[in-house]
Amino acid sequence: MSTALITGASSGIGKAFAEELAAHNTNLVLVARSEEKLNQLAKQLQEKYKIQVDTLVQDLTETGATNAVFDAVKSKGLTIDLLINNAGFADYGDFVAQDGERQVKIVQLNILALVDLTHKFLQEMRQRRSGSIINVSSLTAFQPMPYLSVYAASKAFIVSFSQALWAENRHYGVRVLVTCPGPVETNFFTEANFPPALAARTNKISTSEVVVCESLKALERGDSMVVIGGITTHLITKLSAFVPRKTLLNILEKQFKAKTD
Repeated sequence: MSTALITGASSGIGKAFAEELAAHNTNLVLVARSEEKLNQLAKQLQEKYKIQVDTLVQDLTETGATNAVFDAVKSKGLTIDLLINNAGFADYGDFVAQDGERQVKIVQLNILALVDLTHKFLQEMRQRRSGSIINVSSLTAFQPMPYLSVYAASKAFIVSFSQALWAENRHYGVRVLVTCPGPVETNFFTEANFPPALAARTNKISTSEVVVCESLKALERGDSMVVIGGITTHLITKLSAFVPRKTLLNILEKQFKAKTD
């Protein structure tokens, strides 16, 4: 029986990955900050699917957090066959007006923790010549995003990083996929402090379950990247190739600027 490690597993896309993989007889290592939510999810999945679920309560922005996760996995004698780097967050607003420490934490979680966990577990996958990694990015990766500047830049990094690893590791029996969903029905907008009026104008075109299903299908196909959403979502990924950058940025700035009455 294979084992998957999922970060940001207590809600949203991470939780949906856990539920889908459990239904397919995969043991789980669930990582998140919320002990209560993790334990509740673990209990539910163990009882329903009779699998092994280990939980690691960890804030991945803390110093030494990725070492703690890796060491805990090793101490349990577990082999990770599928690593899902899902943990991440955003912070809406004018960059200069936002809390600087929170902007740094976005980089620490969305980029640094992802890179370090990937490096740690990928080495073992290469040695075994088997294993898979899914890195969760976003539609925002395909163009600069005023008022989501650090978040969008971090997601662009994930796309570039993941596709490079796909090319480096495909001959070693290791699959690497970056999944890029459009707006999803999660608590993302609330946690990112989006103005309610702006969040309401953003159509949530996918569910977490759809993201998970499409991602796992793409991984099985051996794809390097999958964009999840309708025709509009796919068109957005091509905008920068056809619309002058200055024009695109002007449109995005107006679209995402909070309206003041």
